[in-house]
Amino acid sequence: MCFCANLPVGVRHNGSTPVPRLLDTLHRPLRSLRVSVTDRCNLRCAYCMPELDYTWLPRHDLLTFEELGRLVDVFTGLGVDRVRLTGGEPLLRKDLPAFVAQLAARPAITDLAITTNGVLLADLAQPLRDAGLHRVTVSLDSLRRDRFERLARFDELDRVRAGIDRAREVFGHLKLDTVVMRGTNDDELVDLLEYGRGVGAEVRFIEYMDVGGATQWRPAAVVSRREMLDGLERHYGPITPLAEDSAAPAERFCLPDGLVFGLISSTTAPFCARCDRARLTADGLWLLCLYATRGLDLRGPLRAGASDDALRDLIAQQWEARADRGAEVRLESVDRKAWIAADTLRANRHLEMHTRGG
Repeated sequence: MCFCANLPVGVRHNGSTPVPRLLDTLHRPLRSLRVSVTDRCNLRCAYCMPELDYTWLPRHDLLTFEELGRLVDVFTGLGVDRVRLTGGEPLLRKDLPAFVAQLAARPAITDLAITTNGVLLADLAQPLRDAGLHRVTVSLDSLRRDRFERLARFDELDRVRAGIDRAREVFGHLKLDTVVMRGTNDDELVDLLEYGRGVGAEVRFIEYMDVGGATQWRPAAVVSRREMLDGLERHYGPITPLAEDSAAPAERFCLPDGLVFGLISSTTAPFCARCDRARLTADGLWLLCLYATRGLDLRGPLRAGASDDALRDLIAQQWEARADRGAEVRLESVDRKAWIAADTLRANRHLEMHTRGG
């Protein structure tokens, strides 16, 4: 069958061409695609990869840039207009700027971004910008060398900060993501905001989430949105929420002096009702929710010669049946503990946070 036959009536316009807008069972559109280009990482952050040993995806299973590009085209034909490259650590993928250039040349993509730990960013910021990358987000969980090393298990703070400095020079602006954990880095919120001010970056504080990979997660380690706001107000004075109509995960706020920052409260105040994003792993598994335990294999039909229309049919059927609201379900859990145990993760690599792209 032709995928166009049963798409909903909502559309967006790519130039003069109307593009059907897919809606799921909760009337959420498919607009944002996070594309993991590798499951490898050069850090071992405590909230993502706290275990000592990991099993990687087989290299022959990883999609080529040509295959990834074709799937991106299929998704943009269904309404996706925002693409974010993730990992693992995406800058580990060889020749990444070439792939960025391919995506940047596609007019259907109006926002092309990357999330990186920043270790390799100093050398790659200019090539990525030259290739057409629009935006950069860097993960930065501490400004203190000893604490950074404990959190990431590598002494790479200087290289991360060099990458941030270079990204500011090249892109003019960037975002910094900080996962806040009680007793670990929750006393650095003001320091990180002031650092962000100095480097021209918008800081976003993220509640510690019990996603796959967070095998040491516990409720007591979560610093809630309310606690973060209260602490910042004690230091800065009244904080004003910004009224925005957006499906972005971060709520944005303004300090009395005008500095803007964000809070992502997926643990205590989930945003499932407006979630318009899905994730494609580096080996072609499409995940409809960060908490999904299963996904749709797109590598198999892609390599078996499926047409673009056939791939669109598969994706459209899955999205139209989507009812996922994983973070809300987790919030309703009684006796909430880490979502997935380490042994279960070892048996299913696709449950790992570093595989599904965050």
